[in-house]
Amino acid sequence: MGLITQILTLPLAPVRGTVWVLERVIETAEDEYYDPAPVEHDLAELERALLAGEIDEQTFDRREDELLDRLDEIRAHTQRRAP
Repeated sequence: MGLITQILTLPLAPVRGTVWVLERVIETAEDEYYDPAPVEHDLAELERALLAGEIDEQTFDRREDELLDRLDEIRAHTQRRAP
């Protein structure tokens, strides 16, 4: 941007700053949402609960399917974002 453009668009600076902050917030939220680590941790905890007898096979299978579906969603999103 040239000096004239910067001077003419100066009144829009707060809007550009707000948009930049919102973009960073959205980016951070997406990074947290698509982080596979919590899902992998939940899978490990689920297996531990099954082996400890805290849950039955049916509950394990249902919850495992949900978590594996979530991992598939995360991996698909990661592949779409990869350059």
